[in-house]
Amino acid sequence: MDRVMSNKWVIAAYVLPALLLILVVVYIPIILTGYFGLHEWNGIGAMKFIGLEQYKTLIQDGKFWDSALHSFLLAVFSTLSLILYMIVAMVLASRIKGANTFRKIYLIPMLLSSVAIAQLWLKVYHPTNGILNSLLVSLGVPNPPAWLSDSSIVLYAIFIPILWQYAGFYILIYYAALKNIPETLIEAARIDGANALQIAWKIKLPLVMEVFKVTIVLAVIGSLKYFDLIYIMTGGGPNGASEVMASYMYRIAFNIYDFGYASAVGFFLLVISLVATFIIRKLTATKEKIEYA
Repeated sequence: MDRVMSNKWVIAAYVLPALLLILVVVYIPIILTGYFGLHEWNGIGAMKFIGLEQYKTLIQDGKFWDSALHSFLLAVFSTLSLILYMIVAMVLASRIKGANTFRKIYLIPMLLSSVAIAQLWLKVYHPTNGILNSLLVSLGVPNPPAWLSDSSIVLYAIFIPILWQYAGFYILIYYAALKNIPETLIEAARIDGANALQIAWKIKLPLVMEVFKVTIVLAVIGSLKYFDLIYIMTGGGPNGASEVMASYMYRIAFNIYDFGYASAVGFFLLVISLVATFIIRKLTATKEKIEYA
């Protein structure tokens, strides 16, 4: 068996299908997106090569940079929310009463489609019949805000269902990492007199820090390319107040039918994501790696 698996042709036979799939699904679309961005094209007729003009226009496009700012704010909020997810995971991993029930509840958003979540939160944010405004009125607030119609708060209002949607995903990752810590380390710390807070800060957090760094990258990149819930709930409105880069790209392509410019936006979004990943990896890089048996 070892002789067969060391054969280069056998290795190639196993690896080649995966490489072809990645090539077709990932790399060719990226190359075509960059290529289309060099052309003036409505998606149907002939393409006209215009070089880097689309990218020059993009650099000067104020609406695009507004959407980029909104995506950046979502990335910041998503990264900060990881702290809350980590705290919840630590609480669940500490054998508290009712933890088993809560572990089932927090996974519910992961089982719902984005359309279902959007419809749920549209009902919550409804200006007259919504649960949130009805609660505010019952508490004595005479004129509760129109959450999805007020350009000053719509962006932050829509962040809440987005963060809620992915809470279970990150909590599950942290919970699995925490449960992988040997119980003997925790017991030894308790014997030495460490309390729950000291154990969490001095033992658990350092041991799951590598996982935490990975989730930072996932949260930032996911936020930069986020699209579906925002498009369903607000369509980027009102007046672009909740527009993000992905929804701006979609609107340019399928509302204005400027596929060349939309491709330039998409390719630039890829570049921003790669740069963000590189920066995060550099900022979170450590020379020492904590290991445990």
